[in-house]
Amino acid sequence: MRKGPFIVICAFLLLCLIGTVSGEVRYVLEKAVSICLDCIGIG
Repeated sequence: MRKGPFIVICAFLLLCLIGTVSGEVRYVLEKAVSICLDCIGIG
């Protein structure tokens, strides 16, 4: 059995968990909304 894909998936899940716990999701969504509003000329 190959270990490479398993290690990559574990690293991905760990980084996702760290980002979620540290509040990155809120920061990314706030930036996305402000960029979208700027693009259409509202913000």
